[in-house]
Amino acid sequence: MISSHPQRILITGATAGIGKHATLELLRRGHQVIATGRRPSMLAALASEAAVAGLAAKLTTVVLDVDRADSLAAAVAAVEAQAGGIDVLVNNAGYATAGPLIELDDAVVRAQFETNVFGLLRVTRAFGAAMVASGRGRIINIGSVSGRIPAPMLGAYHASKYALEAITDSLRMELRPFGVDVVIIEPGTIRTEFASRVIAEAEAARPVGSRYEAVYARQAELAARFDRLASGPAPVTRALVRAVEARRPRARIVAPRRFALMIGLVKLLPVCWVDWIMRRIAGLDRLAAPA
Repeated sequence: MISSHPQRILITGATAGIGKHATLELLRRGHQVIATGRRPSMLAALASEAAVAGLAAKLTTVVLDVDRADSLAAAVAAVEAQAGGIDVLVNNAGYATAGPLIELDDAVVRAQFETNVFGLLRVTRAFGAAMVASGRGRIINIGSVSGRIPAPMLGAYHASKYALEAITDSLRMELRPFGVDVVIIEPGTIRTEFASRVIAEAEAARPVGSRYEAVYARQAELAARFDRLASGPAPVTRALVRAVEARRPRARIVAPRRFALMIGLVKLLPVCWVDWIMRRIAGLDRLAAPA
């Protein structure tokens, strides 16, 4: 089905996973999509895939590294020159750092927040200003169920997503008087390249002689377990399409919907029960303090 109201949509982190899947689907629905990413080669690959599918006419690709102010300034200028501004901003760029917080280096945690929080705010300010000035627009943040459910070994990532929940709530209230809607989509476990990057990040941050060697040793087992629970990106793309096209979008959308039940269950259970379940899943119950 083609949308009756085509929008100009900018998506960060559009070259893989949810961003790529959503880009192609929004193009199929007749929207104009400005796909951004850090790597020109991956943007070129996305453009080629869109061309094969007959969707290239409505696709624009722009290099954007959300961590760099100069890259953002160049992207804003390119978007204005090529597309004349945007109607919808989708903040999708992000990644996950893994490892116990007590062992993570400050630089690793700061880098996590630089992309997932400060980069997102930087992009939102840059493109949201024109929305406020025009009195219309929509900002869609791709958060995570990880922003609602605590877990060990991913503390830096969870913290960045919890921060995004608060940021989205505040932006929604602050921008509504100016005609700008703000929505957060909270994906559950999704089968994309994201999981493999998490494992790579964990290995990079893993200190020699870690107290958590037994947990690190179970990474492949945990990845396989989560892969069995994971969905493809389609439920998140459907949620994103609804958020783009709805006249009055919901403020918060969990996708797939079954993860909303998990969030509700975590809220109902005693904290000690949730802690025990999460420790068991991560293998923390196998660790012992030094004698």
